[in-house]
Amino acid sequence: MTGSSDKFRIKDLSPDDRPREKLILKGSQSLSDAELIAIILRTGTKGKTVLEVAQNLIKDHGNLAQLASKSVENFTQNLGIGKDKAATLAAAFELSRRISVDQRWFSKQKITSPGDVAKIFGPLLRDEMQEKFFVICLNSANKIIKYKDIFTGTLNSSIIHPREIFKFALDNNSANIILLHNHPSGNLEPSGEDVQITKRLVDAGTILGIKVFDHIIIAENSYFSFVEKKII
Repeated sequence: MTGSSDKFRIKDLSPDDRPREKLILKGSQSLSDAELIAIILRTGTKGKTVLEVAQNLIKDHGNLAQLASKSVENFTQNLGIGKDKAATLAAAFELSRRISVDQRWFSKQKITSPGDVAKIFGPLLRDEMQEKFFVICLNSANKIIKYKDIFTGTLNSSIIHPREIFKFALDNNSANIILLHNHPSGNLEPSGEDVQITKRLVDAGTILGIKVFDHIIIAENSYFSFVEKKII
């Protein structure tokens, strides 16, 4: 990789290796910690690409948890980056901390019916202008362990891979999972593609010993349950 400017050096990478393009093409889960931080920082410093700056931040502090504990003053005084970048990093880490707090609240919630899912997650989805597809992990007592936004956009069976969904479930020791997505149009009825994806995931879960507890569609103030409608 050659060139004197940070911009040129980053663009000298193939599209598959540039952090932003890689995220768009392959999803955020495909990026390393340094690549994610590089996207937040946007540009590098004199003599260093943005990737090098991000890698050095992690290297100097051991892990993301230690890095996340730093203040704007720490970033500017001790890590050698400007105030704008420092503020951006501090804001990103604070958002992460708040999400973690939200996850802990969700983890106390027990699911006894599709209505419970709609009550808990409906407010997160009703104002969304695009479809979002979530996986909710449950333990053997049907309490929420963790949830993840797997995909944003029109659902397509070629995009929703059982591998990614059940890896997340296995990583979190899930006994059951719930599939959840929204219909911004307000139409509750599942499409043929929704049904196809659901049945494929049910089959995959049966093989892996993780039950697909339900697939729930949120639209406006209502919900559609695949289990209640006896589709699965």
